[in-house]
Amino acid sequence: MAKRYDKLSENLIEFIRHQKIFFVGTASDKGTINVSPKGYDSLRVIDSNHIVWLNITGSGNETAAHLLQNDRMTIMFCAFDDNPKILRLYGKAQAIHPRDKEWKKMASLFENFPSARQYLSFTIELAQTSCGFGVPFYDYKQPRDNMDKWLEAKGAGNMEEYWHEKNQISLDGLPTNIT
Repeated sequence: MAKRYDKLSENLIEFIRHQKIFFVGTASDKGTINVSPKGYDSLRVIDSNHIVWLNITGSGNETAAHLLQNDRMTIMFCAFDDNPKILRLYGKAQAIHPRDKEWKKMASLFENFPSARQYLSFTIELAQTSCGFGVPFYDYKQPRDNMDKWLEAKGAGNMEEYWHEKNQISLDGLPTNIT
């Protein structure tokens, strides 16, 4: 049932574009393994072996901390409607911060998002599909507006202060290099 690919086909790229959520997995050399759900319009397929995704501000910053030690990443897409399918992408990633020269190029791929804290440039080394027969159906309603409300209350100009307070250190005490 599982099939392996060394790059994304047009069919797999279309599958990715259809998904409303994806999951990102990273791990440092020691300590916790992190799996994060991602939403919004935050992922771009650049070509058959390269993806960029926008990492918005959250309560932690495990992905960035892990990538400083170990650049391996897994991204998983899962069909919750239509035909069942799971797509896992295995590869290496690099965090791009607002201070980095690549920031403007990455930002041009997305609508302006006031709490953008990193872009993740991901190179695909292996893609694998599996059946997804055990995945239940779920109906997509709409994106949540909690982030917009939080940003309005916090003030978009206060992101660096929040990053300094909440996003500099991982759960395992590792630096994230966000500031």
